[in-house]
Amino acid sequence: MKRIVVTGGAGFIGSHLCQRLLADGDEVVCIDNYFTGTKRNILPLLQNSRFEAIRHDVTQPLFIEADQVYHLACPASPNHYQYNPVKTIKTNVLGTIHMLGVAKRVHGRFLLASTSEVYGDPLEHPQEESYWGNVNPIGPRSCYDEGKRVAETLAYNYRTQNGVDARIVRIFNTYGPRMLFNDGRVVSNFVVQALTGEPITIYGDGSQTRSFCFVEDLVEGLYLAMNVADFYGPVNLGNPVETTIIELAQLIIELTGSRSAIINKPLPADDPARRRPNIAIAEKKLNWRPQVELEKGLKRTIQDFDKRLRDN
Repeated sequence: MKRIVVTGGAGFIGSHLCQRLLADGDEVVCIDNYFTGTKRNILPLLQNSRFEAIRHDVTQPLFIEADQVYHLACPASPNHYQYNPVKTIKTNVLGTIHMLGVAKRVHGRFLLASTSEVYGDPLEHPQEESYWGNVNPIGPRSCYDEGKRVAETLAYNYRTQNGVDARIVRIFNTYGPRMLFNDGRVVSNFVVQALTGEPITIYGDGSQTRSFCFVEDLVEGLYLAMNVADFYGPVNLGNPVETTIIELAQLIIELTGSRSAIINKPLPADDPARRRPNIAIAEKKLNWRPQVELEKGLKRTIQDFDKRLRDN
């Protein structure tokens, strides 16, 4: 039995990861300051004697024993990471330093949840891990984009200089149950709008693309990236099937039976035109590929959103 720390463990992805690790028989310590994470996400896990939740902000030092550290702590949607850009940078930089320090001190294994945002508005398509990106360092998204790029640098240097077993995964658009209603990302926006009968808001003409990975597939990729020997990444984790935003909106309207109209608004600054991962390395090194098709995953997501909206 391993003792595993998950920062951001009460968040959307983090809570699913905690659940997966507990099912594997390990002891899990969830670290969260509940800025975007919620206690509701981990409430069922508190009945498990191998689960522990600690309220803590990773921008402050943490002294804890662990065999493995999954570092997911950081708001991931523009609504949240742009609310306090300086705090977002601190979370990515100081938080990563502190958690790498934990791994260094206890000789534990560390996994950084980085992001496809490190590629910016990519000029290369699909995006391979060798691509350096096209990022605006002073744009509205830079607190997150550049913060994650520095976090990757820190993980790399802690490994090469201090011998820390630090791994890097780059997460592409992920969706599923437990997403926040006010997440601000496209799946949660469209599902809430469709279920409540509000107009579905598309920024731009809807021709921009994203690749949507169901959360359970993503969590399995994180688990494999942590536990495969002698592989440090970076590695893309995402669905290689590309979908336009207008196609996504139409599918969600169909699955919800909504009468919501589609309206268009101006495209935000620095919004990527295309986003799709090349997952050849994940397939080769991790034997990983997403299994849940978009329609099936959306049905489960809509069911979860509908229940929570009714409960509220």
